[in-house]
Amino acid sequence: MSDKIIKQHKLGFPWITLDPFLFCVHHLDHFPNANGKMGPDASLQGRNIGNDFVIKDGWRMYHGDKVPGFPAHPHRGFETVTFVMQGMVDHADSAGGAGRYGNRDVQWMTAGSGLQHSEMFPLLDDEKPNTTELFQIWLNLPANKKMVDPSYKMLWDENIPAPVFTDQNQRKTTVDVVAGSIGDVHAQECTPDSWAANPENEVAIWQVRMEENASWQIPAASQGVNRMLYFFEGDSIQVENETFLPGNAIELEASETIEIINGAKQCRCLILQGKPIQERVVQYGPFVMNSEAEIQQAFQEYRQTEFGGWPWPRPDQVFEKTKKRFAHFSDGTEVVKE
Repeated sequence: MSDKIIKQHKLGFPWITLDPFLFCVHHLDHFPNANGKMGPDASLQGRNIGNDFVIKDGWRMYHGDKVPGFPAHPHRGFETVTFVMQGMVDHADSAGGAGRYGNRDVQWMTAGSGLQHSEMFPLLDDEKPNTTELFQIWLNLPANKKMVDPSYKMLWDENIPAPVFTDQNQRKTTVDVVAGSIGDVHAQECTPDSWAANPENEVAIWQVRMEENASWQIPAASQGVNRMLYFFEGDSIQVENETFLPGNAIELEASETIEIINGAKQCRCLILQGKPIQERVVQYGPFVMNSEAEIQQAFQEYRQTEFGGWPWPRPDQVFEKTKKRFAHFSDGTEVVKE
């Protein structure tokens, strides 16, 4: 095996990650027609409602009992990056923030000192199936940022760079640059307290889409940066002359330029990269801190304050079926997209 390939991992649920990332999962659910109430027009019998993570008939309800998704739950000490490929996500939080986003939009949320939020997957089409696909990525915060004020930012589809690279055989590779830079192509700014906000940390979140038989070189980063390539859709790829099938994560030497050659079908990969924070990680459920005492404090403060309480009428908050993509922020500003 090439010395540019450090280790190979099988993709599970969730996917294995490297510092500064904590968690990554790829959700792909082929939901049926909607029932007019943004839930599936299908029986829920035989499902573990409230904790439905086993794919049955091609989809899951997760923690939802009427609408699939994740009703109100708390976080502290890290960030969530939600990159939606298909379908919509309805967001609501304890600071009064809200939104609907999807079809390549990204929500970047800094939980910081503590926030409750819900992430529901409203099914909007009553006449045909509703597919939802997204990446949920957790990015750690360093100790000096774990108690910053919560905030979130929308990276709208229209503004996410997607440079196209053409190889010598005119085969194309497109890269969605959610975080980081490729050459002179720079991602949108993320939340200000993020580890990714400092370019020196070389955080990258890239979705790579390659035509059949296309080749592309991942540019080199600095020594000591962690880089993981997740191959989740396609036929096969070659990385430094080693062949990999879909369902594998490949830990790469980030300081080297590395060539990927795609196989006979279009493929997709996700690349997560960043300078490690190199601090102790103590995680208990939705809280990620640096010590057990800080975890205990997080639970105590959540019991006392509920991180601002829940200002919405339902824990699985969804918005009007006809509502377009929008973001409402806690300062009262609102953005509406067509």
